[in-house]
Amino acid sequence: MARFTVTQGVRAPASEVWAALVDWRRHGDWAPLTTVRVTTSRPGGVGAQFVARTGIGPLAFDDPMTVEFWQPPAGDEPGRCEVVKRGRVVLGRAWFTVVPLPGGTSRVEWGEDVTVTPHRLTRFAGPVLSLAGRAGFGATLRAMAREVEKQNRRPLPPRSA
Repeated sequence: MARFTVTQGVRAPASEVWAALVDWRRHGDWAPLTTVRVTTSRPGGVGAQFVARTGIGPLAFDDPMTVEFWQPPAGDEPGRCEVVKRGRVVLGRAWFTVVPLPGGTSRVEWGEDVTVTPHRLTRFAGPVLSLAGRAGFGATLRAMAREVEKQNRRPLPPRSA
């Protein structure tokens, strides 16, 4: 198994960060060489399914996922989403938590616990795959944070004289 967790602070409210993260198609804007398509009529909530396709041409693979847990952030309570990966190349689980913080900011914690086929590859290369996962998803979360923060910028109120 390859396991990793990455954390990213975001200068935006948890509700806005959650909305960006569960807009599955947008993940392709942040993750290089990735496109995402939703395969169910309902894109959100338990049972929603989507496929991330990563790579170029014949070197690309599908990563089909199904949402198994869905709890949006509410007030000071964090939100959490968990998916099961059920592809031919990547199997396992992924999850993220969006934690509201003071000042209208939040923190995202993203984790994965996956096996890559052939399985003996994961057994021997697990540490390398974990390192690559941390690096790749770290970059993806930084790109997401930049986009959400940019959208969240509001003009300052005028100063009184």
